[in-house]
Amino acid sequence: MASWRFASKALCCVTTSKVLSDPVIRPARLGIVDALRGGAMVWMTVFHFCFDLSHFGYWSQNFRADPVWTLQRTFIVSLFLLCAGLGQAVAIHQDQSWGRFGRRWIQIAACALLVTLGSWAMFPRSFIYFGVLHGMAVMLPLVRATAGWRHGLWLAGGIALALPWVAHAALTGPLAHWAVYFNDPSLNWLGLISRKPFTEDYVPLLPWLGVMWWGMAAGCWLLEKRPHWLQLRLPTGLQGLAMLGRWSLSYYMLHQPVLIGLILLWGAVMQSV
Repeated sequence: MASWRFASKALCCVTTSKVLSDPVIRPARLGIVDALRGGAMVWMTVFHFCFDLSHFGYWSQNFRADPVWTLQRTFIVSLFLLCAGLGQAVAIHQDQSWGRFGRRWIQIAACALLVTLGSWAMFPRSFIYFGVLHGMAVMLPLVRATAGWRHGLWLAGGIALALPWVAHAALTGPLAHWAVYFNDPSLNWLGLISRKPFTEDYVPLLPWLGVMWWGMAAGCWLLEKRPHWLQLRLPTGLQGLAMLGRWSLSYYMLHQPVLIGLILLWGAVMQSV
């Protein structure tokens, strides 16, 4: 246990002498990071509201194939995971214990299970078994444990981003006979697939671990080279985004039931008029 505590301190993204000499950035919550996460939450809410309108037949859109929607989803998830990696860099710099990390991880894993159960009730044929929360539950411990790689995080992230493309080429070519195994739900959470599974949300380990690694690497660079950027005072207009970012998990779990309930209520009212 003592060795883990030592490693946690050393996992700051600077040299040992820097870690010992540089003051720890305070406060524990950094408004700029929370505001970035809050911005992603707002974007996600708009995206999901449009998806719900399409699902209930009010606005016909192809969310599975239309680049207008698929690219937005990619950018939203990327922003989430970049913020998660950046947040881990700051947490380690502030000497967050593994115990505190573990308590937060349990919350994320429990919410991932609830997402699976809720999506199974609503989409039994395409329920979510490895969405963004499931991916984060797997990726966060890996990112925290590898934070000491420092500059190697950029390389590791690039490799993680490239591996699915290499796997796709192999599984649709010389290794096609292996595709049936990697496309199966028991292994497709890795992301080494030849075809995307039929599920409402899919955030596999690869390439998304690469995005979180790059978030950690960016956080390391900021802590070493530009720590004052992380302590910028937010303008009044962005305080609300920062507040939303501080409660991101709770908001994530509640926003869809609220949106769906409002759409169903609106539909019932319109039918009764």
